[in-house]
Amino acid sequence: MPSSFSAPGFADELTPGVLDRWNRVVEDEFQRLEPLQGSPYFTLEPGDPDPQRVAVTWFGNPAEPEFCFDETTARKLSDWGVRGRRALHNEYCEYAVVTAPDAQGRLRPKRVQVTTELAEYYQVLAEDAPDLLREIVTDTLGGEPPRWEELYGPTVANPKLLSPAQRRVAFARQLTGHGGHTDLQDAGVPGNPVGSLNAVNALFMAHPINGLDDLLYIVMFGAKPYARRTATGALEPAGRDQIFRQDPPLAALACRNADPAAALAAAGAAFDGRTVSFADPIGMYIHAFTSEVFQFQSGPVPDPWIRLSRGRQGLHQRLEFGPGDADPHFLDEITVVEGESEEPLTGGYQVVRHVQVGPLAALGAPKDVPPDDFVVLPDPPGPIRCRDAGVCGDVVRPLKEAFEAATGQPAQPAGPRGRR
Repeated sequence: MPSSFSAPGFADELTPGVLDRWNRVVEDEFQRLEPLQGSPYFTLEPGDPDPQRVAVTWFGNPAEPEFCFDETTARKLSDWGVRGRRALHNEYCEYAVVTAPDAQGRLRPKRVQVTTELAEYYQVLAEDAPDLLREIVTDTLGGEPPRWEELYGPTVANPKLLSPAQRRVAFARQLTGHGGHTDLQDAGVPGNPVGSLNAVNALFMAHPINGLDDLLYIVMFGAKPYARRTATGALEPAGRDQIFRQDPPLAALACRNADPAAALAAAGAAFDGRTVSFADPIGMYIHAFTSEVFQFQSGPVPDPWIRLSRGRQGLHQRLEFGPGDADPHFLDEITVVEGESEEPLTGGYQVVRHVQVGPLAALGAPKDVPPDDFVVLPDPPGPIRCRDAGVCGDVVRPLKEAFEAATGQPAQPAGPRGRR
């Protein structure tokens, strides 16, 4: 039976045809992954007539640069514009910093844009609803409507003259990159988009790990009754290292914020005999923002500086934090107060460390798990050593070296925590 999800966050009124197209994209990804990670404890939509809706959450800051090096390095690299975003923002949460000149002409950070919106959803709009796409971009970013060329590329003055398939390729080349999709790769779409609209702004997530397919995969992977046997022979829920060590390439995922949170939540539910599904509407959401740690002039940050959007009923997919264009103040006039520490707010990493994101799950009622259904895992030979993960040498260290070469400043602090 085809899925029947609403638009993510209930944010948009879609025509039946566009809504059907979105559901076919979701269904196709599920059908592709089911032979790999299928489980009787996972269904795409709830089969239980009265499921329990549960927010599965984690913090949105990139974990990899911190476990590879330290928090200071993570902050500098993650805040390094589009290069940091494309390399490191892989916790289903991406951000961009909007800058503006002050009265002296100095370029300073103005506000942070945070998004959890799925690129696949925007791809559907680009293919089947160009006018709605442009309306959403205009409402989200403000100002004048974007030119068609900004959305579909410099040669496309009117996307309505193209077929949906042609619009898919043009939009992907301009704003999403191929995202690992074979048809887009075959059409010559590069991994990184050539347009700047979603690089200067955080309109939707662009990192290939932050896709609908990865979200489905990690929940399906976790939705099995994983168990370990105790000394007395009883079964208890398996831990993070046991679950992720069963497949060596997946071990590094245990070190992120998102993947263990999603997988362990699904595994815990399956261990109790619950079915795991995505609640309507499927998507990634901002569930909490600890704004209390931010202060302005020794008091709370003004309410208009915290703007949640792109969603209803608490299912927001966008946060803008900081003064608006007409406000004379700047982001670095806000301070971050944690314990005895107080420092200026200079970028997005400090913000998303206090933003909790994640999907909305639907859990069936608990039931007895047949003994043969348990996936009994051996105790791992030792804990997963995150600093030894391949991403540290393959991605984070080269990015750190490039940052230091480009800026002339060290990414890593001197002292006991710095490792040269």
